[in-house]
Amino acid sequence: MPILEDVQRKPLTYDRLITGSLVLGRKLADLGGPEERLGLMLPNTSTAVVAFFGLQAFGRAPAMLNFSTGPGPMLAACRVAEVRRVITSRRFVEMGGLEELITALGREVDVVYLEDVAAEIDWLDKLRGLASRRFAGRIHERAAGFRGADEAAAVLFTSGSEGSPKGVVLSHANLEANRHQLSACIDFNPSDRVFNALPIFHSFGLTGGTLLPILSGVRTFMYPSPLHYRIVPEMVYDTNATIMFGTDTFLTGYARSAHPYDFYSLRYVFAGAEKVKDETRRVWAERFGVRIFEGYGATETAPALATNTPMHYRAGTVGRLLPGIEPRLIPVPGIDEGGRLEVKGPNVMLGYFKIDNPGVLQPPEGGWYDTGDIISIDADGFITIQGRAKRFAKIAGEMVSLTAVEGYAATAWPENAHAVVAIPDERKGEQLILVTDRQDATREALLAQIRASGGPELACPRDIVVVAEVPMLGSGKTDYPAVAKLVE
Repeated sequence: MPILEDVQRKPLTYDRLITGSLVLGRKLADLGGPEERLGLMLPNTSTAVVAFFGLQAFGRAPAMLNFSTGPGPMLAACRVAEVRRVITSRRFVEMGGLEELITALGREVDVVYLEDVAAEIDWLDKLRGLASRRFAGRIHERAAGFRGADEAAAVLFTSGSEGSPKGVVLSHANLEANRHQLSACIDFNPSDRVFNALPIFHSFGLTGGTLLPILSGVRTFMYPSPLHYRIVPEMVYDTNATIMFGTDTFLTGYARSAHPYDFYSLRYVFAGAEKVKDETRRVWAERFGVRIFEGYGATETAPALATNTPMHYRAGTVGRLLPGIEPRLIPVPGIDEGGRLEVKGPNVMLGYFKIDNPGVLQPPEGGWYDTGDIISIDADGFITIQGRAKRFAKIAGEMVSLTAVEGYAATAWPENAHAVVAIPDERKGEQLILVTDRQDATREALLAQIRASGGPELACPRDIVVVAEVPMLGSGKTDYPAVAKLVE
């Protein structure tokens, strides 16, 4: 039975996936020493999945590189994780117009093209792969010296939405635990079809959109970019997908372009990475008859921490914590309800690679990961995100959530993108600046919306900066460093 497919429309069965992974993985593993970390820079394709599993089969933990960030952040990621070789595809580079990126990378790392590796695969390699398929576990033990469940499986990188990227080291146990945590809450079966356009360099796209379905017997369709707003709805229709993943930004884009019948087959749409706006929920419910299940997580937790489900759903929240996750709330001065969330559980990362000590694992203290998010938990266990701890401003002695201000702007102008940053102010401590692509946005209209919503007048930004496009990361999150530069 086919389990994996991409835009080439050449489905792979489990047998072909395993065989291909063993054949390609052996070649990739020979590129460097046994402890050398290889970078993967590939779009969502069947080949990328084969390469990922191939490296796993031979004890390599790939570093999943985000090619949408540009050469600076990518080189920083390579330095953090001590990546000396990056595996990519010549066809991908040409189609994506990434020649300048490759040139910049080539100054510090060796770039290896899959086409060249594939050209070296002969009939003997293929025969060895076929013969070894049934003994894949033993091959893994011999090749990798048996790397256990608590050994590194992949290195992902924080999005850099608030600073320089860090390498997040996830173990096999982290990834497996998280997929089982999700499986315990969500009803899916082999008759489902997953459509995954979220990139596999993003933990949401790797665990939720790729590993969870493939390792659970659910057929998966890999699409190379979530930004193709007109094509994705057509492909969802064409593939009869029943499960889809996205962010608010991407889901809003699809809703603008989709025919009402494009999403007829969808049972579940899961959203994460950023807050889902009320308008997005309303449009999807009214136009497509689909309820969006908002969740919450972090790269450091492989990534899912909480999600709404058909059985346990509350709009405006990110659902309830997944099984096996222990929370604790740290009080924050100026915040009366809730606190800063720290979590502990089997899906919490092994640790960070940081630029001050590249390649050296820095585990979370006591196994607790500080999410940096200010949350509240109601009596039924539903979590409401109030904002990032770093994304609160102190104005005239009062704590103001920048995320809440963005929410007011989204309510006033639901069709547009907005970002709020805080800058120093000699008189009030800090002041807020709204960056928006709403061309006729005014402070008076936003203040009226804040008052209508029962918010404080302090939450109204002092200035509004109108731009053609609010900077976004490839993961769909707002690029706050770029927004701050615009404001400066």
